[in-house]
Amino acid sequence: MPATDPTTAPPLRLLIVVPPLAGHLLPARALARAWAARGHEVAWVGPEAALRPLLGPDAVVHPTGARLFREQAVGGAAAVRSLWEGFVVPHTRFTLGAVRRAVAGWRPDAVLVDQHSPAGALAAHGAGVPWATFAPSSLEVGDPLGGDGALTAWREEVLRGLWERAGLPAAEYADPRFSPGLVVAPTCAALLGLDPAAVPAEYALVGPLLDERPEPFPWDRLLERPHRVLVTMGTLSAEVAGGFLERTSAALAGLPDVQAVVAAPGEVGLPPGSIGRGRVPVLELLERGAVEAVLCHGGMNTVGESLVHGRPLVVAPIRHDQPVTAGRLAALGAAVRVDFATASSEQLRTALRTVLEDPSYRRAAELVGRQLRDGGGAVAAVARLERFARAPR
Repeated sequence: MPATDPTTAPPLRLLIVVPPLAGHLLPARALARAWAARGHEVAWVGPEAALRPLLGPDAVVHPTGARLFREQAVGGAAAVRSLWEGFVVPHTRFTLGAVRRAVAGWRPDAVLVDQHSPAGALAAHGAGVPWATFAPSSLEVGDPLGGDGALTAWREEVLRGLWERAGLPAAEYADPRFSPGLVVAPTCAALLGLDPAAVPAEYALVGPLLDERPEPFPWDRLLERPHRVLVTMGTLSAEVAGGFLERTSAALAGLPDVQAVVAAPGEVGLPPGSIGRGRVPVLELLERGAVEAVLCHGGMNTVGESLVHGRPLVVAPIRHDQPVTAGRLAALGAAVRVDFATASSEQLRTALRTVLEDPSYRRAAELVGRQLRDGGGAVAAVARLERFARAPR
């Protein structure tokens, strides 16, 4: 059968199912914008109160409603269990009916399913609609916890339980975290701990899905100091970052040749010359070369944006996939890992000085950054999704 000419083919409909978490929504939004730029249609499923502020008034959102979920553990196998027991499983049960109605009513050509919103896979499979996986977290891809057999067996039981509860035939079971046809991941083989030659053919490792997020910023306050660093602990972790930011401020006070841009409300406690704001234009700071290094929590969005611009990191992981990412960055030589809960101001000062003054960290960051850029970003992700949606079945 001849290949479809994308310039004459009819537009496609993509339904995106994501959890109400900014770290998942923001890269999906970048992909959706690139999809729409190709002339296709896109719609979303999720709690409107969480999605609407990030997606804007014109986005098509099929609402699921919202509910509170339990707090989750910090790292290792306990983090995986608590993430699934405290959020993924109850979120799947709560939203499955709404997702099924969206699939039936909007009639997409394909469904893009976040790995932590398996209701999308269950609904799409039940309706006979092709579904692709979106994997913005490093917690599910590869073997991040080193072959924990008990955890693997437990999660398999959980997933099969969701499949059975959804009324799908046991003989047709497929892991709802991994589409057999396409897995889109905004990362690269190195950050997943995979040999590039061993990456499965259905994986599209496209690198960061960059999406401009304009924010007002006092550019005239950037000083002519030898070094500048960006400090950001992410949206999910804002409520627990207070003590860490106090220690970071003390560390920066001992680095008079370093100006810090800190993503935190206000500037009380920051050293003189620092810039503290609730929101900062991370991408623009990186693109302008306004910062040399980044201190963050290890979320994949901040990590990817930093590396694609060749900036080394100091990483203080808190929960979920952040410890996995931090470990891989340290092993690759692109970051220094510190303990979020216990790192002293002196340890933080030493870590910052190390990534700023040891050129090996910059070289390693640039190397990983090239691999990320080679993935092709949102344009490459959309091209793979188009082929997937139009493939004969």
